[in-house]
Amino acid sequence: MTSPTRTTNTESQSANRTADRAQVMPTAEGWEQQRTSEGRPLLQFASPRAKQPPQHLADLSLEERQAKLKELGLPAFRAKQLSTHYFQHWTTDPEAMSDLPKAGREELASAVFPPLLTEVRRLRTDDGNTIKVLWRLFDGALVESVLMRYPGRITLCVSSQAGCGMNCPFCATGQAGLTRNMSAAEIVDQVVAANRLIVAGELGTPEHDQERVTNIVFMGMGEPLANYKRVMNAVHRFVDPVPMGLGMSARNITVSTVGLVPAIRKLADEDLPVTFALSLHAPDDELRDELIPVNNRWKVDEALDAAYDYYAKTGRRVSIEYALIKDMNDHAWRAALLAKKLNERGRGWVHVNPIPLNPTPGSIWTSSERPVQQEFIETLRAAGVPTTLRDTRGKEIDGACGQLAAAE
Repeated sequence: MTSPTRTTNTESQSANRTADRAQVMPTAEGWEQQRTSEGRPLLQFASPRAKQPPQHLADLSLEERQAKLKELGLPAFRAKQLSTHYFQHWTTDPEAMSDLPKAGREELASAVFPPLLTEVRRLRTDDGNTIKVLWRLFDGALVESVLMRYPGRITLCVSSQAGCGMNCPFCATGQAGLTRNMSAAEIVDQVVAANRLIVAGELGTPEHDQERVTNIVFMGMGEPLANYKRVMNAVHRFVDPVPMGLGMSARNITVSTVGLVPAIRKLADEDLPVTFALSLHAPDDELRDELIPVNNRWKVDEALDAAYDYYAKTGRRVSIEYALIKDMNDHAWRAALLAKKLNERGRGWVHVNPIPLNPTPGSIWTSSERPVQQEFIETLRAAGVPTTLRDTRGKEIDGACGQLAAAE
């Protein structure tokens, strides 16, 4: 644990090194940020009224699937067979369902497995360990998912909304606004599609022959907690044992938010040991009001209080996500302020994940320089805050969420 004297010296030294560095404030580039009549960035918490996709097997619990099969005039046990094909074998191909009667097999598959995702474009990094897929939904909306291989695990970054209503000026998804919430099945189907890619050998060199997605992060397009009910339904499909669901560990699922405080508190009561991540990006309200517009509704301290309460209720350590943006939020005094706010709430409850922003040449939205990144991290660590610079993936394939969709 760092002594008070050493902490003070570190803060002083950091302040001296960065005092003359510019303070760049957020501004929308290349697009006009939607604003209210009072001039504040517009926030869309509710999805526009839009038609949802046809009901899919993954929208339903096992009991609901059995009821649907009875409505179709079929025995309830067919629900388990269909669930096994989808959640264990990751297929909706009726030709692969030899345990179902041949007569009516295609009609049954069509009834419970309506097509949800159509691949528009697929990009792969040179090493083959990261794949980004652009999907078209049934109504033409575009979403993205990113599949990443790491030693000992395979992570999928999923989208939860088509577009996003949080209006953050540095986010490609936010530029489009919110089209609609995704259904639970549309969220789940991204994972099933990723498992098919893995089985087909599309994701680099396999470590073993039973590979599948092991980790899920809700850090793709959309604000997950603004689509709360469907996201939670999807999480249940992820963790329910096969064939009810995919049989994944809840501890390997990360749900992120820019700071919807009431929904954070609701998540803490779910009795699901998922990892919770708060996308903070600034510890001071002056900057965060502009960088993350939802901060105008719930301030930094309110979001951190809710995050700490999540830890207190669940025992699950919270992640703080912090995109390091050159001369905007990467000053060492901000690292010191962040450490102070976190430590005021206790020790051992939080882990900070700084991540360099994907650089955009000529833009104010570009990555911090390496010495600045290191100073930021060292300031947090000197104050006793566990901090890990997160691995950046997909720069060569427009890895930041929303970049592919915006290009279409």
